Amino acid sequence: MSAWFVAAWAVIGWYHPPRAVVAGASALVVDSAFGALAMEASPAPEALGKSGELRLATAMPGEHVDYPIVLPNDTLSLRYAWQRVGDSRLEDSARRYAGDTLVAPQQPGFYRLALLHGADEHVVDGLTLAVMVPFDEKHGAMMDGYKMGLYRAERHRADSSDRPEGFVKVTPDEIDLPVSSHLTLGDFLSRDGQDTWPRYAAIDPRVFDKLELVLERISRSLGRVSGDVPVELDLHSGFRTPAYNRHVPRAARDSRHQFGDALDVAIDADGNGRIDRRDAKLVAAAVDSVEAEYPDLVGGMGVYTSHRYSHPYVHIDVRGRRVRWHG
Repeated sequence: MSAWFVAAWAVIGWYHPPRAVVAGASALVVDSAFGALAMEASPAPEALGKSGELRLATAMPGEHVDYPIVLPNDTLSLRYAWQRVGDSRLEDSARRYAGDTLVAPQQPGFYRLALLHGADEHVVDGLTLAVMVPFDEKHGAMMDGYKMGLYRAERHRADSSDRPEGFVKVTPDEIDLPVSSHLTLGDFLSRDGQDTWPRYAAIDPRVFDKLELVLERISRSLGRVSGDVPVELDLHSGFRTPAYNRHVPRAARDSRHQFGDALDVAIDADGNGRIDRRDAKLVAAAVDSVEAEYPDLVGGMGVYTSHRYSHPYVHIDVRGRRVRWHG
């Protein structure tokens, strides 16, 4: 799982008026008062997903992650480190940038990229790297005091494809971290009624990317500019622990919610202030449109319009193959 950041660098040996070194890129500039170097780096557009609205990337501890950086002058010595969210200290030792591949922190948690040049440090905003806790650290049905239940791979000694690779570890002060422009970590956590902290969740950022693309299409259909989503969005369900999923009425035993790549959403897609069957059909059409344009986001879609539900909603996932059903 990858994220990309762009920073442009140059050496200025004499005074110039403030200007970007590379036109069109977030770049190194000269402070007009002190002649000091000041970095203004931001994530590359492709780091924010197909929608441009992603705010979270994931990695395993110590995993190599691609972060291409544009260097107009390759004689500069550029280093990088990771800063844990909510802490000004840098995690681990700074590493020299020697190509497009960076190394994720060894400790699970949420991090921002810090770019280092000499004594100058700049923490890049706009994208958080979530380093996950490996699945093998789960012991039985429990994870650090949090009840999760058993995955199929654990119950039937199946292969690792029947379980997530790992989980994000979430504390109360991290629930407001954005995972995309319209969702936070707290929106995605299992709604199992537990009050134990930390909480854990499998998470696949591609499903947030897919939802943001769906919202963008709905917004366009209402004549709004990209990024302006005037409709009501109600996230019914994100991640579910296997233990909780077993108690959800009519939930599939192999539900993708347990793998962190599914969302159940109710959207007022026509913007008339209520959610009905027409809205579900409009959302379904937007999902089909997204999958047609982005085959790597293909997955399941269930349209739930039965009177047994308080109002219609749509299941969206990124399981990798097209599946459709009604409920």
